[in-house]
Amino acid sequence: MIFVTGSAGFIGSNFVLEWLSQNKEQVISYDKLTYAGNIENLGLCIEDPRHTFIEGDISNTDKLLKIFKDFEPSFIVNFAAESHVDRSINSPKVFFENNVIGTLGLFEACRQYFQELSEERKKIFRILQISTDEVYGSLSKEEDSFTEENRFKPNSPYSASKASSDHIARSYYATYSLPVLISNCSNNYGPYQHPEKLIPLTILNLLRGIKVPVYGQGKQIRDWLFVKDNCDAQMKIVKEGEIGEVYNVGGDNEKENIEVVELICEVMQAIKPSLSGSYKDLISFVGDRPGHDFRYSIDNKKISSSLNWKPSESFESGLQKTILWYLENDLWVRKVLYKSEKS
Repeated sequence: MIFVTGSAGFIGSNFVLEWLSQNKEQVISYDKLTYAGNIENLGLCIEDPRHTFIEGDISNTDKLLKIFKDFEPSFIVNFAAESHVDRSINSPKVFFENNVIGTLGLFEACRQYFQELSEERKKIFRILQISTDEVYGSLSKEEDSFTEENRFKPNSPYSASKASSDHIARSYYATYSLPVLISNCSNNYGPYQHPEKLIPLTILNLLRGIKVPVYGQGKQIRDWLFVKDNCDAQMKIVKEGEIGEVYNVGGDNEKENIEVVELICEVMQAIKPSLSGSYKDLISFVGDRPGHDFRYSIDNKKISSSLNWKPSESFESGLQKTILWYLENDLWVRKVLYKSEKS
């Protein structure tokens, strides 16, 4: 049995769906259902007898411990996190409460649960902490890609809170011998991503004929990873990864933000032509955000060589699938936007 936190969020829900499509084990999914957590993301598996959803906060150690004792999971995967950099700039306290105190609550529950397991069960049990490449800071164009050995240099409240949660995970491995693994992935995109993020925001603004805001001149570089590829990587890590190790997961797709936006315009023009000129006319450059990292880049050598994983989607093929999904799921989009406006 596997226990997945943040299961109604973007990556977490994709992971639950992928796990159920590829494995027989039961999934217990757990989510606080904030503005970014949408139970409808799990609609395809909500009636699956192998899937159980529980609403809750990862900071609630007592509740988690009771769930662990009731269901006896062998794997715990922690996707639960506040993840939007702009929101972290405006409301940093929320990010530290959820990403740091929340992670501490989860690992305390894991520690108490693990201590009571039989020696045989302890050999099976694993905890995977899902993190981000943003903990490593920013690169210039000339610098080498991030490896697992890079020091942490977070530049936003979001990345600082995630770096803190990674340190919690490592400390519980070193101090309590918890069987912890950590994954740092690059920018994900794909179905079920909240419309506040760059790719869905661009798609939806173009559809509505609204200006697409691009920070600065859009020269910031990100490594883009299709969410299904990331889910496949995380499944490999939790099943086959070496306890105590960190695995970087990237898409091998470094693009400038303006390049991403322009490519979306081109694909949209081919799929759903604009009736009022070029989609690119809607691109609007706006003032840069504070502490904006210039470049993220992931070195995949470790996970490729040790776990035989590599991304299967090119950016172009993944983007095509993503755009088509948003075009076909307007009701989901409207419900998510309505929920965000109310929160």
